[in-house]
Amino acid sequence: MPKLAPKTSKPVRGTNQLRIIGGEYRRRILPFPDSEGLRPTPDRVRETLFNWLGQELHGQRCLDLFAGSGALGFEAASRGAARVVMVEQARPVLQALRSNQQSLGAQTVDIVAADALAWLARCTEQFDVIFLDPPFAGDLLSKALALLPPIMAADAYVYVETANWPDLSGWTCLREGKAGVVHYGLLQWGGESAAS
Repeated sequence: MPKLAPKTSKPVRGTNQLRIIGGEYRRRILPFPDSEGLRPTPDRVRETLFNWLGQELHGQRCLDLFAGSGALGFEAASRGAARVVMVEQARPVLQALRSNQQSLGAQTVDIVAADALAWLARCTEQFDVIFLDPPFAGDLLSKALALLPPIMAADAYVYVETANWPDLSGWTCLREGKAGVVHYGLLQWGGESAAS
């Protein structure tokens, strides 16, 4: 049964689009489907984020845990990330991610069909930059943050988007901003269990 498009979406199903704003794939337009809770990071916020990260991500290993439209993961790949793992479980969204990966020729991107938290709990890989932009409903962000330290490389950055900040005990918020109802920030882990 098709889901109703959110008010911010274009009226015709399948016409949602995002634009890569920097790097190798700059100006490429990527379509994505309507899906409950799916709201791509706006261009202006992505621009701010990649200013914080230094524009280029050459050699960095990135995780886009709740990939959705793929805005953050494809942007990271466009900016030279050595590896980008995108985790998503919604079937139509997965199909769009795979189609866009093929369209871009993004060979550094690995798309994983899985529940984000279950995948995170068994992950043994290390990442330098982690993007967390889960659906706002529920406490997925808090649960994901609790599971991150073991898979973080030394000095790894975690970017978060949320309607309300969760408990950030153990985390240092390096930068933050707000766009409408969305709070976003760049975190680093200051507690134990981060990779050395």
